[in-house]
Amino acid sequence: MSQEQTAAAGASAPTATDDTDATARQMQVLEFELGGETYCVDIDYVSEIVDRGSLTAVPNAPEFVEGVMDLRGRTTSIVNPKTLLNVEDTGEASRIVIFDASNFRDDAAVGWLVDEVDQVVRVSMDDVEDPPMERGEFIEGIVRCEEGLVVWISPTNTTTN
Repeated sequence: MSQEQTAAAGASAPTATDDTDATARQMQVLEFELGGETYCVDIDYVSEIVDRGSLTAVPNAPEFVEGVMDLRGRTTSIVNPKTLLNVEDTGEASRIVIFDASNFRDDAAVGWLVDEVDQVVRVSMDDVEDPPMERGEFIEGIVRCEEGLVVWISPTNTTTN
């Protein structure tokens, strides 16, 4: 093989480092619907997804707390992210995204009431942009995908109020 062929062969072959770098710049997110818009959250925060059940109202709770429910013997606070994010309350919230309690202060058991859960997708960090307005305390970024724009929000910022 000539030096030109060797150089060309080496340049076109991806290395393990290239693959590792590409994987390191990716993450998985859970996409869900709120008021007709698509949002996402880092899948590492998600423990499980359950159907909406009976919620018990909590007197004097913040406006964004819909109530609590018993989930496998643990009292879980159910938050309405539509209230926190100022999203129009259209559609019936039918699912609850339960978050891993170890991600929250005091190991609080928390879930978000969402209209629908769509899918888990892999996102390249190259496709994540800063929000076009002043960054809200809940918004991590805007994800560009084939279907359009998806708002990436942080569950830890929405539940610490």
